[in-house]
Amino acid sequence: LCSSASHASSLSLMNIVKRETTFVSLMKYYFPSPAALIIVVASVLLGHVSGLQQPGGTHRFPTRRTILSLPPKAVIAAATGASSAAVISTSSSSANAATPNGLILNKSSESGLQWADAKRGTGQPLKPGMVASIDYSMASTVGRQPQIYTTKDKGVPYRWTIGDGSTIAGIELAILGSSGDDDSIPPMLPGGIRRVIIPANLGYQSILNEKEPKCVEGKDIGPIPPKNNSDGGYQRWYQFYCNPRIPYQPDIVLDIKLYGKR
Repeated sequence: LCSSASHASSLSLMNIVKRETTFVSLMKYYFPSPAALIIVVASVLLGHVSGLQQPGGTHRFPTRRTILSLPPKAVIAAATGASSAAVISTSSSSANAATPNGLILNKSSESGLQWADAKRGTGQPLKPGMVASIDYSMASTVGRQPQIYTTKDKGVPYRWTIGDGSTIAGIELAILGSSGDDDSIPPMLPGGIRRVIIPANLGYQSILNEKEPKCVEGKDIGPIPPKNNSDGGYQRWYQFYCNPRIPYQPDIVLDIKLYGKR
């Protein structure tokens, strides 16, 4: 197997193993069971080799990037071959994230943002330069405890001026909607509630590009759960989105309620 793979690519299996060091560390966090960890890591290594063997480098096994976008049960099912190939598709992962509310998500072909309205608002949409006020519930698409933090019932909505650079692009896109060639996302209206799944490039990826990220609300791009909160929300957020040892950020699931003037 290794001999045939070496003819197809200059990458050696040893180089692949070295590249997976960070991935293995992350999987230890997601999968404390040694048996599950071995299955997942072995599947990814097989995926690399099968990609080298197949024409065009296609994979017959899930890659590490695919696995990071899946819930743990789906990862184990995909790695053991217990389910069909559909379980490792992006749309399947997103659907899993949305099923608790029974929402069917739409996907923007240009940005990759997925969205569904649980409640339509009324009035006029917000524009850049206006102050936005939202309550949100944040979760990750992976992890043993995907729920991260919510402002609901805290009495302190998240507020910022649209376009000032203080808030992740995925939230502003969800509120403003899209225009131009991709007009598939309508703007939110005050009183509306929207679920979105935000890809990493529209989320917190920019934090890891900073030389010395602060990882604190007001000093880095938000929203960031309060650091002094006792519910563990900040620690969960940090583990997923501001951890320099884990460069692969999972998608963000957000339920957003948009307020009017307050």
